[in-house]
Amino acid sequence: MAVASRRRLWIVWLLLTASLAGLLWAGLSLRGDSDQAWRTASRGLLLPGPTSHGHYQIELACDTCHTGAFADREAMQARCMDCHGAELKQARDSHPRSKFTDPRNADRAARLNAAECVTCHVEHRPELTHAAGDTQPVDFCVTCHAEVGKERPSHQGMGFETCASSGCHNFHDNRALYEDFLIKHAGEPEIADAPRVPARDFRDLIEELSDFPFERVSLQPLGAADADHGMALGADPAIEADWLASAHARSGVNCSGCHVPATSEAVWIEKPDEAVCRDCHAAEVKGFLAGRHGMRLAVGLSAMTPGQARLPMREDAADVALECTSCHGAHGFDTKVAQVESCLGCHSDTHSLAYEGSPHHRLWQREQAGELPAGSGVTCATCHLPRVEHYQDDIKRVLVQHNQNDTLRPNEKMIRPVCLSCHGLAFAIDALADPALVARNFAGRPLGHVESIDMALEAERRAEQSRREAREAAE
Repeated sequence: MAVASRRRLWIVWLLLTASLAGLLWAGLSLRGDSDQAWRTASRGLLLPGPTSHGHYQIELACDTCHTGAFADREAMQARCMDCHGAELKQARDSHPRSKFTDPRNADRAARLNAAECVTCHVEHRPELTHAAGDTQPVDFCVTCHAEVGKERPSHQGMGFETCASSGCHNFHDNRALYEDFLIKHAGEPEIADAPRVPARDFRDLIEELSDFPFERVSLQPLGAADADHGMALGADPAIEADWLASAHARSGVNCSGCHVPATSEAVWIEKPDEAVCRDCHAAEVKGFLAGRHGMRLAVGLSAMTPGQARLPMREDAADVALECTSCHGAHGFDTKVAQVESCLGCHSDTHSLAYEGSPHHRLWQREQAGELPAGSGVTCATCHLPRVEHYQDDIKRVLVQHNQNDTLRPNEKMIRPVCLSCHGLAFAIDALADPALVARNFAGRPLGHVESIDMALEAERRAEQSRREAREAAE
């Protein structure tokens, strides 16, 4: 009897000890440096389920989203906004938090309170997750818009699962889909008279930028005799040739500008990282760290590799660490290479493989051959890393947006900064709404037609008729 009692006590003690050890292990795993190998492996075991395509790269940096073991929804919401708040503001969010905290909408908020992101975006639940990372039923719009058929005759009989169909509505970003914009761009030709993407103008405006490190850059062209690598780098004709042909050499960026970026007493940096690039290209690096290529670095994890991606990638590129020089090269910084060759050096999905030989690719070839003006060609980067307007020191400049997420999903986000540079709005909406055409990299024409502009014009016609009848009645 006594032996059995002692055995039970030993079992209880062992279970308690194991539990406490497990809690200690979990606590140590979830806190501290995200990129320590043992912590990364431990966190993988603790994941409650797979994460969405938007977050899987950073799923092992748990404290990026989770502020603590028992954090409330408000704390989680703050973390969401740390990453996505500026983007939602820029998109003029159609469903901001204020819409759900407004007492006038209390009845609707009681049915679907989307004041917090996790109401619609629950992580670690792949069985509920749709393409854009949302976890609500596909017809959730009916919760608040059940009477839309009465308000808009054009919508009568439409199923609520069609609200988010391409070219119709998005929950957050409708900058290219709201009625006034549709009407403004109605009747545009499929291809613009002068289809061009804007030219980058960093070099033209550089002297007006207050935070540029002028002490390290002469802004005067440099030759081989000017190279200041000293004994830190042996004679390497290939490296020297790359640098001499680069925009860096033409703009006065010497070897020390990147390899000894702090002071003349600083040690030689063998492989400068994005922190060095940020000294001159802060906006570009900010976008890079927010995008698919750099988001792991932003949260303290190791660099993303194609082998970790969920999209098909080339096997020979599986272990390439994605940093600035992965696409731009370490000394040549050839943006032409970065616009196509670097992309296809990793990506091997259907859309990417269909680029070569596509109408867009042929335009790029003709531009490179001098047959078309600069900006006429369409590369991978033209659409996925577009040239956008950026304000710095109240100076407007055109730079490359290195955050692919900015125009990725839903794909209508691409219309204003990308498609309208060359195409009319109706054609762009129809093309993006055709999945088969997207897969073929736009080789062909859209098979269907999205009636958004037609509906907006009809609504405007009815409104004008009502106003005219009201004026006639008043007379």
